[in-house]
Amino acid sequence: MSVARSELKFRAPPSMQLSDGSAKSKTSPPNHVHSKTTPLDRARARFAVTGNAIVTGGAGDIGSVACRALLEHGLQGLAIFDLHPDSGQTTVTSLQSDFPEAKITFTKVDVTDPESVEAAVANAEQTIGPINICLCFAGIAFAAHALDITPQQFKTMFDVNTTGSFLVAQAVAKRIAGGGNGGSIILMASISAHIVNFPQPQVHYNAAKAAVISMKSSLAAEWAVHGIRVNSISPGYMDTILNEGDGLAEHRAIWANRTPYGRMGNPEELTGAVVLLASKAGSYITGADILVDGGISVF
Repeated sequence: MSVARSELKFRAPPSMQLSDGSAKSKTSPPNHVHSKTTPLDRARARFAVTGNAIVTGGAGDIGSVACRALLEHGLQGLAIFDLHPDSGQTTVTSLQSDFPEAKITFTKVDVTDPESVEAAVANAEQTIGPINICLCFAGIAFAAHALDITPQQFKTMFDVNTTGSFLVAQAVAKRIAGGGNGGSIILMASISAHIVNFPQPQVHYNAAKAAVISMKSSLAAEWAVHGIRVNSISPGYMDTILNEGDGLAEHRAIWANRTPYGRMGNPEELTGAVVLLASKAGSYITGADILVDGGISVF
């Protein structure tokens, strides 16, 4: 509702606070690895992952591979959030067998439900300890012509992919900020935030992922003062269950042929970006989006 200019009251918007980078700040340089250690030890220390992580969508093809990579690089505690209990428990059982020293849990979480998210994050902290890493990888995707998409379909795409990522990131960031030791939040974006996909029409998905890219930059700016790095990863066409099934053969061929590398990606090929952003090696990286797409976005 519009009001007369004379009726407008003084409104001072909140202002961001940036870190000064001093030794007392949350963004001071990391400690150097001792020069007397071996080159192999220094390499391991550089990409070591420490602390505890929450991974949403952690039972999916990409999420489960990311969980394993974090554990391989030293993660001590892992809380998997997913909507599917059967695949979630299967993932936990497999990972716990390979990493018996780690604390690994599963919680059924609807990332679009603020109360569910808050309760799950609080429970994760009580179970595995303070969270310093969060991967917001839960998401949905489907193709539809723009003339046919219903308002509810458009809204649902944003609810899960964009708002859901924000709710989890916010809940985790509040705890990291209160703890004072900083952390890393990684959002799942997509090449769809950068290019128009072909041949499938999916304006709702593309717009939702573009919003994730913008959100990543805003959160990186706001939360740096708390020592929280916020980045995103934009996968290309990945060979996952979302891109399998009857009727997709023609699309898969087109995706591969339009990619300079001539093929779809494997979820394992995303783990380098995950480990980089979660480890000491990424200590000065925030507000970035890493494209892992075989080059398709260059066109």
